[in-house]
Amino acid sequence: MHIAEGFLPVAHAIGWTIASAPFVMHGGRRLNHQMREHPQSKLLLGAAGAFTFILSALKLPSVAGSSSHPTGVGLGAVLFGPPVMSVLGAIVLLFQALLLAHGGLTTLGANVFSMAIVGPWTAFGVFKLLRRFSANIYVAAGVAAAIGDLSTYVTTAVQLALAFPDPAGGVLGSAAKFMGVFAISQIPLAVIEGALTAMVMRLLMNYGYLELSEKSVIVRAD
Repeated sequence: MHIAEGFLPVAHAIGWTIASAPFVMHGGRRLNHQMREHPQSKLLLGAAGAFTFILSALKLPSVAGSSSHPTGVGLGAVLFGPPVMSVLGAIVLLFQALLLAHGGLTTLGANVFSMAIVGPWTAFGVFKLLRRFSANIYVAAGVAAAIGDLSTYVTTAVQLALAFPDPAGGVLGSAAKFMGVFAISQIPLAVIEGALTAMVMRLLMNYGYLELSEKSVIVRAD
């Protein structure tokens, strides 16, 4: 899913970087506040970042020479909120670009926007909505992670369509083609990521609820 180095036109790469910057800067302030007010949360923050790094580094071949992978951002968004996850996601994407050649530096802004901004905010919104209707907390976390994953891929498809509109169908036609390519592998991956996120949330709640409460994360027991 990560857009490869040099794949976007320069203007698009700069534009997505500018669009992502305010979210990451705001997230940095929220992250500093979280660590200052709750220093004991550093371990859980690291675990949320590692969860994202590992899942999003699992590149699986897709059709037409592309690749798909889970994103892992839903868990962190539910635990600490999407602003914090924008920073963790940006760090993950930077390390992957430098160490794994997964994504790139010129396309970092675009990848941050799709995976570290749109994905977490979508997951957070879905989680809060489901909880408002009294959905089970594990189900809510799992569904939120799955939809957050899909929202990342929809955003990436739109980013690619804006850069490479279809000669006949324009941006909409190109977006539909990119979404069709991603959907074949990404829908099953999103379901798997949702199930895995629900399992991890259950483990955290069963074995560390008091610790989670003291760290003032978003999740609370029913």
